[in-house]
This record gives sequence, C-alpha cells and structure tokens, in this order.
Amino acid sequence: MKFAFAQRFSLALRNVFRQRMRSAGTLAAISLGVAGLILAAGFVQDIFIQLGEAIIHSQSGHIQIARQGYREGRTRSPEAFLIEQPEQLKKQALATPGVRLALARVGFSGVINNGKRDLGIIGEGVEPAAEAKLGSYLRYIEGRALADSDRDGIVLGQGVARSLGLKAGDRVNLVISLAQGAVNTLDFEVIGVFQSFSKDFDARAVRIPLSAARDLMDTQAAHLIVLVLDQTADTDRVLAALRQTLGPQGYELASWRELSDFYDKTVQLYESQFGVLRLIILLMVLLSVANSVNMTLFERTREFGTLLALGDRPDRVFQLIMSESLLLGLFGAGMGMALGCAAAWMISAIGIPMPPPPNANVGYTAYIRLVPIEVLSAGAVGFVATCLAAVLPARRVSRMSVVDALRKGA
Repeated sequence: MKFAFAQRFSLALRNVFRQRMRSAGTLAAISLGVAGLILAAGFVQDIFIQLGEAIIHSQSGHIQIARQGYREGRTRSPEAFLIEQPEQLKKQALATPGVRLALARVGFSGVINNGKRDLGIIGEGVEPAAEAKLGSYLRYIEGRALADSDRDGIVLGQGVARSLGLKAGDRVNLVISLAQGAVNTLDFEVIGVFQSFSKDFDARAVRIPLSAARDLMDTQAAHLIVLVLDQTADTDRVLAALRQTLGPQGYELASWRELSDFYDKTVQLYESQFGVLRLIILLMVLLSVANSVNMTLFERTREFGTLLALGDRPDRVFQLIMSESLLLGLFGAGMGMALGCAAAWMISAIGIPMPPPPNANVGYTAYIRLVPIEVLSAGAVGFVATCLAAVLPARRVSRMSVVDALRKGA
C-alpha cells in the first residue's frame, strides 16, 4: 500500500490519538522539558538585566567619557587627565540622540577621620540633583541622599560607616594630597549612609558635592562625564556615535560593560551553567521519549509486520513512525511553550525573593523574562529531541523481517 503524504499524515495523526496513554506520557515529558528551559532561560535573563541595571544606576552610568589614558593613569597622576571644560563636553554629549542625562564627576583618594581613627577612601565629587536621577539603585539605610544645598554634606558607603562607627549627623574630616604636594582638608557632616550593589564599593566609597570637591582639589575641572541613556539597549549605538565625534578630540569612552569586569564574568558563568542545564534537559527528553517510543513500537510490531506483509516498503513504515514522532514533537513543543509562558507570567506576577548575590549587599526580587528567541529555542530543542529519539527505534522496526514482525505478540 502506497500512502500519499496527506494520507500518511492523517494515519499518523490517528495513531497518535489511538495510543492515548503513551502519547500523553510522551507529550508530558516534552512539554515539561520545554517549559523548564523557558523558565530557566527567563530566570537567567532576569539576572543579567537586573545586575546590569544595578551597576548602571548605582555606579557607572551607561557610558563614561574621560581624557585619553585616564583609566590606566588615574591612580598615579589623576590631575593629568582633567577635563577643563566639562560643561561644554556635557552639551556636546547631550546633543547625541539617545542621551538623556550628562553629569560631571571628580574622583579623588584620601583619608577620612572621625576624630579617633583614619580610613583610606576613594571619593567622588558629584552633582547631587543629577546623581539622584542616576542612582536609583542606591539604597539609603540611614539619613538621605545629597542635595544641591548640602555644601558641606557627605554620604558614606555602608562599609565606611561601619568601620568608623559613623551615623547621620556626625562630623568628619576629609584629607587629600594635592598634585603640588600640599595637603588640603575640609570638614563635613554625614548626611546619609548608602548601600549599593557592591560590598567592595561600599567599603571604600564616599561622595561629596561637586562644588566641595572642586574647593578641596582647587580646580574647576572634572575627571569624568557620566551619561545616562533613554534605554540600556541603545548603549552600543550611542557609544559608537560618540567615539566617532569625541575620539579624535582626545577622549576615551567606555560602556558600563567595559567598566564592570564582574558583570562579564557573571554572564559567562551563568551562560555556561545554562548551557549545561539545556544539555541535561535535552538528554532527559531524549531518554523519556525514546523509552515511550520503544514501548509503543514494541506493542505495535505485529501492526507494522502486517503493513510490510501487505506490500509496504520499509521506508514507508519508517516515514509513518517518524511522522507520528514529528506530530508528537510539534504538539509537545507547542504545549511546552504555552505552559512555560503561562508559568513565567504567574511567577513574575508574584516575584521570587532573592538573597544578595556573592559580593553584594542588597537582595532583590527576581522575575522570569520571556525572550522570544529563547522561547522558540526551547520549543525547537523539544521538537528536535523528540525526532532524534524516534530515529533508531523506527529504523530497527522498519528493517525487521516480515516473519519476525508477525510473530511478535502472537
């Protein structure tokens, strides 16, 4: 009997529904595997997004502009890399499409003193109002953020405050060495104590108003222009445009990813782990489907023997079995994608409370991010696994002799 494609497809569909329990078990294995891949991929994607946004909105901004060589030479001679006209550079950067905010920073290192002990710190002079818009991931555990009116205010990282036993309202002295070899000092009032994403940052970081930092360092220049974009996804495009215009003027630009080695290492770690997870789920689906297909074909051996005895060629039997597996793969992948998306929406509506990651201070609420390419990839994995699982059993059955096939189950 020779089957046309439509007839073979129709027969395969009837066989799928005829073996209801076997088909249901196979579909469950496929759909759960696909849903698991979607949830795992969405969870990992959320980690990447939230970690990136935490770094951007607590420390680096999206893009930083500095004098050429600043990143390598700032610890030796930061005074050699000052931007003399930061306001003009800010206006030039703001003219680039996609840039929402530009703010100047002055970096310095020195010693903070509480009247009893000293602690080495890494400080920044910042524009309080602009930093409040950028620093949405800074959490103040005591006091408040700097305001433009706080001429002698200072905010401390949690680690600095703990080391010196400081709290809001205390007075501290900040001492720095100038390029000429002189020492300058100013008295500040602690306005607040903050937590950022990074423990290391909080252990050394202090921030003072930009005007106070300029008085302390006897300069009106800045070390950095920090840019905030409308969308993080625009970072590469805006960075390329700014490098074309500002690079020839002697400026170096770096994106938030280039400034955060921790982020790239975290991404590499989770991508490796997710790759292993995807392989494990693929193997689970393969084994589960292969077992189900083997059992089904064993029970139907006489049926296939009858088809061969009536004149069907072995390749037609093979095609029939593969058509059934293809349908199971399609149904299972579709059900798995629907189940995974529904579970992702439900979990995201509630949120997953997460403890602080390693080297971090602040916990967060995780969600499941649905990325279309990951959803389709998970469905493809389930479909391919189902088809692969059926190849060897189908090949074995289609090559059995008619006598042996008819004798099975007799």
